[in-house]
Amino acid sequence: MHTARSYVLEFLDSALIALLLVFCVLRPFVIQAFFIPSGSMLPTLQINDRILVNKFVYHFRDPHPGDIVVFRAPPAASPPEQDFIKRVVGAPGDRLQVRRFEGLYRNGELVHEPYIMEKPAYNWPDDGAGELAVPEGSIVVFGDNRNNSNDSHAWRGMDPNWTTQNRPFVPESNVLGKAMVIFWPPHRIRVVH
Repeated sequence: MHTARSYVLEFLDSALIALLLVFCVLRPFVIQAFFIPSGSMLPTLQINDRILVNKFVYHFRDPHPGDIVVFRAPPAASPPEQDFIKRVVGAPGDRLQVRRFEGLYRNGELVHEPYIMEKPAYNWPDDGAGELAVPEGSIVVFGDNRNNSNDSHAWRGMDPNWTTQNRPFVPESNVLGKAMVIFWPPHRIRVVH
């Protein structure tokens, strides 16, 4: 005969197994926590914020401009092959240009970016002579703190001697997931935009 206590223990046992399954099986594929170590995404993300990243969303769609993504840094980044977090500013087929103290132009139009720290103090491509086309299978990423971010604009300009090792593009296959929520510290809990 089962007592109330045995039902509670059985429920707790089942709940513990379910939590372990979620943590061990789903976490690596669906959601992961990341720590923000630098100010490259100020003011959107603060140093020491902790965020949850949806690792599943890009199985159904490609990264879009405006998405904040965690990705494995390409060889051109310094240091390479670490996890970075930046905002997607260009998708395959987009033509991009940054004009000093004006902002980002995508496909010939100035992009409204209320989330950036300040207007960029640089031209990109470096000589300011034209646009850069984003190739298929790649994205371009910038930090919201445009003047203090190790991102695509810092990974080379329009150099005819580019190799696959020093291009400013992030392969879409390097994208680990989309930032969704700041969960720590408690006073900063919010959805990430």
